[in-house]
Amino acid sequence: MISITEKTLQDLQFPTVLETISDGCNTDIGKEKALQIKPFRDKEELMQSLLQTSEYVSSFQNNNAIPNHGFDAITHEIKFLAIEDSFLEVGSFRKIANLSSTTNVLLNFLKKFDDYYPNLNARASRVELTKDIITAIDAIVDKYGEIKDNASPALSGIRQNMNLVRGKVNQSFGVALTQYNSLGYLDDIKESFVQNRRVLAVLAMYRRKVKGSILGSSKTGSIAYIEPEATLKYSRELANLEYEEKEEITRILKNLSNVIRPYLPLLIEYQDFLSDIDVVAGKAKYANRINGILPTITEERRLFFREAYHPILYLNNKQKQEVTHPQTIELKQENRIIVISGPNAGGKTISLKTVGLLQLMLQSGILIPVHERSETFLFDRILTDIGDNQSIENHLSTYSYRLKNMNYFLKKCNHKTMFLIDEFGTGSDPELGGALAEIFLEEFYHREAFGIITTHYSNLKILANELPYATNANMMFDEKSLEPMYKLALGQAGSSFTFEVAQKNGIPFGLINRAKKKIEVGKVRFDKTIATLQKERSKLEKTSLNLKEEETRAREESKKMENINTKIQQKLESYQELYDSNQKIIYIGQKIDDIAEKYFNNKNKKELIGEFLKIVEIENSKRKKATPKEVKAKVEKQKEIIAEVQVKVEEIRKEKKEKKLKPVVEKPKPILKVGDRVRMLDGRSVGSIDSIEKNKATVNYGIFTSKVSLDELELVEAVKK
Repeated sequence: MISITEKTLQDLQFPTVLETISDGCNTDIGKEKALQIKPFRDKEELMQSLLQTSEYVSSFQNNNAIPNHGFDAITHEIKFLAIEDSFLEVGSFRKIANLSSTTNVLLNFLKKFDDYYPNLNARASRVELTKDIITAIDAIVDKYGEIKDNASPALSGIRQNMNLVRGKVNQSFGVALTQYNSLGYLDDIKESFVQNRRVLAVLAMYRRKVKGSILGSSKTGSIAYIEPEATLKYSRELANLEYEEKEEITRILKNLSNVIRPYLPLLIEYQDFLSDIDVVAGKAKYANRINGILPTITEERRLFFREAYHPILYLNNKQKQEVTHPQTIELKQENRIIVISGPNAGGKTISLKTVGLLQLMLQSGILIPVHERSETFLFDRILTDIGDNQSIENHLSTYSYRLKNMNYFLKKCNHKTMFLIDEFGTGSDPELGGALAEIFLEEFYHREAFGIITTHYSNLKILANELPYATNANMMFDEKSLEPMYKLALGQAGSSFTFEVAQKNGIPFGLINRAKKKIEVGKVRFDKTIATLQKERSKLEKTSLNLKEEETRAREESKKMENINTKIQQKLESYQELYDSNQKIIYIGQKIDDIAEKYFNNKNKKELIGEFLKIVEIENSKRKKATPKEVKAKVEKQKEIIAEVQVKVEEIRKEKKEKKLKPVVEKPKPILKVGDRVRMLDGRSVGSIDSIEKNKATVNYGIFTSKVSLDELELVEAVKK
């Protein structure tokens, strides 16, 4: 059974998180519910809450945003409806209708988009959807919260009569106003309203000459407010009708209250549902602000928070535009206790609180700011001992309080517990308190509890190094500037850098040396060794980063070389294909040349055709009949090649145009003679000139000879130069 105490919630500043979530809620009931969030006792309910929040977060990015679910609370109306024979005011019915309408819209939406919001729809499906409440109220109350004229036949008749009488009141008042104004009895303002009735503003000297009822006078007494006698009769009739209207409205409201009263449990459910969705929305907005996600929750006993942020610190630093350093912490069966050491103000307590608060948030259905590959399991208890908790009321010192706390830990600690202890063992004599802390740590270790403690005690660092399933960790410190780096490094204890920090803060060197002499040489050497190791670790970290950068560059270069190699290979293959094709054409050409020579000598057409057909059949036997697919592919490839060739041709034309525009200074061509080593202007093969006839040279390439124009040849020696 999951049970987490109020003390743990306070120690880890959980109420601060709830206040931020509460601020993100739209309704007062939602805000109150958010402040009451507690860790779930049931895993199934917890998973539902986490998945609902995760689905709501996803609605911020997709096109199917969840509709507005704000509402006016009807807590007062619910209380009144619960009282028999009571009735609600007309405005209350409008609030009930709006609540019902909002709920129905949301229920229909979640049902329609069940694929996007399955868990929110699962919660919605427990609520009944009905339009009866809205229909009943809309028949009586209009959208402005007023009773409709046709709410009942009697009310309709009364209001018609009232309109007629109001017309008579205005008519009779208008006659009196015209009459007395023409006689000069009225003040400049002529008329006013007293007790919601229209009256004449009569000058005090003429008040006896105006027939009617005096309803008041001005502050100075210079004006008397008189309702004319003709109007008075109709005003009384109107007052009677208004009374009848009020009585009829009361009767209508009582009937409507009796119609709505059976739906009281459903209205309570509606308000509860919408306020729950409001809390989910508040949690989703908070998750959006802190980049919260749902990590993997496993049955295996492992806590792995990668790149975890303390949410309160993250938001505060974000507001100040300061950097927040993430931490990566892992607890598992083979490494279940971490002892963090290092200098003060290095971030030990924040690291400890980060793990505790994130685990607490997750077990309360709140998404947490960690890397998506993080994972954890659910603890039955999270025990904390953080800060100086002196109790004046109970006359407890810090150490007495901590011992009382340790006694509670020993009673509750087991394999499903996580304990978090800040400054373990402090508050008493370092030797004696350290020894007792060592025993407590051994006890927690043997009970297979998971835990993180922070300490300056050397004996606890040594113990963590000796226990197989415990490990030391330190908050890294820059050895040059002696400034904290706010980075947790597992596997090695940290130095407190006591004397180094003292020296940096201006304490005289002589006093520091005297302090060193006061303590055991072994302790100084131990702390110095740890400090040296920490410095070495810091150097290794920098070296490791440099090596990683070099490795990344090497990989990039390797990829480039691979791409170049692939391109070269492709070109070689295409050249080989071209060479093979050319060789084949040369071979066939030679065969045809031989046949042509035979025909030239013997003029035997039959033999010529036979030899020619033989060559064709031999070549056809080597060919494979292409399928329509292959033919189509070949055609497509040819089109691509033609397109590429066209592009190349355009480029060559452009180059030629540019060359034409530039004045070219032609070099004098060398005079070629027999025996010169030459090659084609656009070729690579080198040959020697055997003979020159009529501006054409016979070039011997060793395997074959070729007749080429002298203009297309160049001396190899000239090229070399």
